[in-house]
Amino acid sequence: MIKKPVRNKERLRRHERVRKKVKGTPERPRLNVFRSLTNIYAQIIDDTTGHTLVAASTLDKALKGKLKYGGNKEAAAEVGKLIAEKALEKGIKKVVFDRGGYLYHGRVKALAEAAREAGLEF
Repeated sequence: MIKKPVRNKERLRRHERVRKKVKGTPERPRLNVFRSLTNIYAQIIDDTTGHTLVAASTLDKALKGKLKYGGNKEAAAEVGKLIAEKALEKGIKKVVFDRGGYLYHGRVKALAEAAREAGLEF
């Protein structure tokens, strides 16, 4: 069995607890956030079908040249803007925010606020 760091175990436990309550529907899909040390990823997911409708990350071609480093608040804000633009193109205006067990602080907060400013409602 692979041992995971204690912090990640705690995060996964929080994430499971939140996911019991937060569900994405076709009318209000779920905006999921995952962060690693060097990048941040966001997906908009319809949980009824299990399909990812829109995805964005610091590794996207649209952001690759803009960013010096993908693991800071500025990069997270750019990903938030990009995910909101892609969602609005697909006709998605309202989402449910799933912070992935992370605290609503720092990069996760920057991504969420940028997505709100770009037009997503949650």
